[in-house]
Amino acid sequence: MTIRHHPGDGLLLDLAAGRLSPGPALLAAVHAEMCPQCGQRLRVLEAVGGVLLESLPAETLRPDALSGVLEAIDALSVDGTRPPVGATAPVRGGPDWPAGAPWPQALDGMAFSPWKWIAPGMRWSRPLSPPAGDVNVFLLRIGPGRSLPAHTHGGLEWTQVMHGAFHDGHALFGAGDFDAADDSVHHQPVVQGPGDCICLAAVDGRLRFDGMLARLAGSLVGM
Repeated sequence: MTIRHHPGDGLLLDLAAGRLSPGPALLAAVHAEMCPQCGQRLRVLEAVGGVLLESLPAETLRPDALSGVLEAIDALSVDGTRPPVGATAPVRGGPDWPAGAPWPQALDGMAFSPWKWIAPGMRWSRPLSPPAGDVNVFLLRIGPGRSLPAHTHGGLEWTQVMHGAFHDGHALFGAGDFDAADDSVHHQPVVQGPGDCICLAAVDGRLRFDGMLARLAGSLVGM
């Protein structure tokens, strides 16, 4: 798996510091599991943050700072590396998952709905207990040769490719790749290759589809 697109250091730093809202934090954590490079960078940032915390007066720490550090330590295996991706599986009753496709431990225990039809060749699944906050988190599964309608964004859109690949008119994104798009980006992701493409997405605001039918379908499912 060759990963070409990564979150910026600023986003990883915000993740390490606990400053990201739950939606994008979930996607960044999934990417860090799938990408050895970003996983290592995140561990360094977490370690640096720990050193900085030790140098601060105790009264400047948040009440939950210690528990957050302990949770981060628990997430690491004994040798200091994160457990391998794909050691878990979707919660029973959730979306069927392609053989060999990873199910990161960041999603372990999260229950998702079964795949629901949106349009021909396009299905989606939502967490039954969505992360807190206003960001909409969902899984999107699109068949080979199919595309998500052309759109821009009412806010920020974060995408983590879980399986398969797509090209959005600007770049090719494959399994493990991460993308962040704002209202300046207009694109139309088209699935590449013979298999489905599955992405985990977090959307702040709504997607602004070009076509009326796409806008109607998007409003019905909350995209």
